[in-house]
Amino acid sequence: MNQVKVLSQSVASQIAAGEVVSRPASVIKELVENAIDAGSTSIRIILSDAGRTSMQVIDNGCGMTDSDARLSFERHATSKIRETDDLYSLTTFGFRGEALPSIASVAEVILKTRTADSETGTQIRVSASEIQSVEPDVCPVGSSFTVRNLFFNVPARRKFLKSNQVEFGHIMTEIERVAISHPEVAIELTHQGQQVLSLPASPVKQRIVNLFGKKMNQALLPVDVETTVVKVTGFCSNLENVRGRGARQFFFVNGRFMKHPYFHKAVLSAYENLIPEGDQPSYFLFLEVPADTIDVNIHPTKTEIKFQDEQVIWKIIMAAVKETVGKFEDMPTIDFNAADMPDIPVYDANHPAVQPKVDYNPHYNPFAGTQPRQNTDNWQTLYGSVIEHKIHESAVPFEPAIQEEELQVRPYQYADRYILAPSDQGLMIVDQHRAHIRVLYERYLKQASQHGAASQGLLFPEMFQLSPSDAAVFAELKPCFARLGFDISDMGRGAIAVQGIPSGLEGQDYEKLITDMISDLRINPAQNADLQLESMALAMARKSAIPYGRHLSDSEMQELLRSLKACDMPSRTPDAKVTFVVRSEQEIGKWFE
Repeated sequence: MNQVKVLSQSVASQIAAGEVVSRPASVIKELVENAIDAGSTSIRIILSDAGRTSMQVIDNGCGMTDSDARLSFERHATSKIRETDDLYSLTTFGFRGEALPSIASVAEVILKTRTADSETGTQIRVSASEIQSVEPDVCPVGSSFTVRNLFFNVPARRKFLKSNQVEFGHIMTEIERVAISHPEVAIELTHQGQQVLSLPASPVKQRIVNLFGKKMNQALLPVDVETTVVKVTGFCSNLENVRGRGARQFFFVNGRFMKHPYFHKAVLSAYENLIPEGDQPSYFLFLEVPADTIDVNIHPTKTEIKFQDEQVIWKIIMAAVKETVGKFEDMPTIDFNAADMPDIPVYDANHPAVQPKVDYNPHYNPFAGTQPRQNTDNWQTLYGSVIEHKIHESAVPFEPAIQEEELQVRPYQYADRYILAPSDQGLMIVDQHRAHIRVLYERYLKQASQHGAASQGLLFPEMFQLSPSDAAVFAELKPCFARLGFDISDMGRGAIAVQGIPSGLEGQDYEKLITDMISDLRINPAQNADLQLESMALAMARKSAIPYGRHLSDSEMQELLRSLKACDMPSRTPDAKVTFVVRSEQEIGKWFE
């Protein structure tokens, strides 16, 4: 009995669709890129239920004739490749001829299209790869694709679609990539009957500002370097506008968005030792290389690209960004105003300089007899009390309990970063910042679970603009913000007004805090409201926790240790970082062997 069989056309098409179409964002990406390839100067996108119910992409490109419209739904039908060599000189987006047939195999598609030299256009209806009808239509020049009921015939795949907020976030990501790489194309986005984006044709920097807010205007530094290997242009952020999370990072090559971790490290290397550890810069970098020196055909979505001279380009990118940051960053100036100058004596030949001398006792021996001891009380109190504790020979438990008696002895701060305190298990060393994160995180969640945290009103509300993608996420997170104690009003079109904040957050940068909380959930969407709340509480705790470098009083250290002891999981931060360690007397003794 034969085991090998040829798949039916419908099954083969659905398998091919799985490589190209994974969610509504995949459809939008393919249709918008095709619209750009068609020479469009204006693209409209209309969505219902984040594309789950309906997606429509309307362009004013060259359109298609009746015969071309029919052929566009055949697999591997393309206007961009005639022979093998064409694969190595591609300058367009779609070229495999897979997008439209793949979409049509898992959805219902209506195409209306007309060329400029035709009086009437063509309307084609396709469902599950089957052409339902072809008829003339009165429509404007260009193409209009309507995609309905995505995955209607593949329920298993439709079931794995995420919430509308998550799917819309993915769509916004795809639109942002195309919008930045093609600022000459006007783009309009409507979702659920409301206009979300209206981007006119503009220069690149203005397009970035229109997408991500006015603050970008002052944050971006221009990059412009041209070599025989690659031309690098675009923008990177200045040192004051780096972010711990949610940095905007985009690479484009020959007008195509790409992911390239290796080149990303080149940018980070340019900022090394210039920005705080953990922060990252935003960048929008455009690479131009000869088309025959890259391979864009190594991944179905064409976002992973292989270069011939990767190591050389890495060095050029790093040098270009480093030069920009060094050139445009403001340097502190030296004020030579004589008013505050130190009084430097004038050299007098009649009074020659005398060589300074140091007085010392040549007979002093620190180990002979009893010498005066200064500033040793603290040392004796700390280490003497530690040594007096009896330690079991068994290993220290993974999560040693903080006993009440530990809090009765005086703790000490080291390097304005760690708290040292005696323990019945040895010497306890507490990371003050991480410990406070754990304390605040549990406090915020507890307040949120008890009918919401109290909000403290601001005397003057703070207003700022969210990017379209952040605004979409904020709409879903607004109830969570309220439970955590934020009073935020949605002013429409991405503008919000902060009128109240949770107690304890006074004096914070509210805009950065809120955008960081949104960015965390835009990048890593949570599956339910409880997980959203946990993510937001963690962001608040990180922002509000005692920073490294802050000196703590005795009472502050005692209070932090008491609060940490009361936590459900005191030994770890919510993201699993250690808050304290304990070193036994036996371990300490080995240090002096």
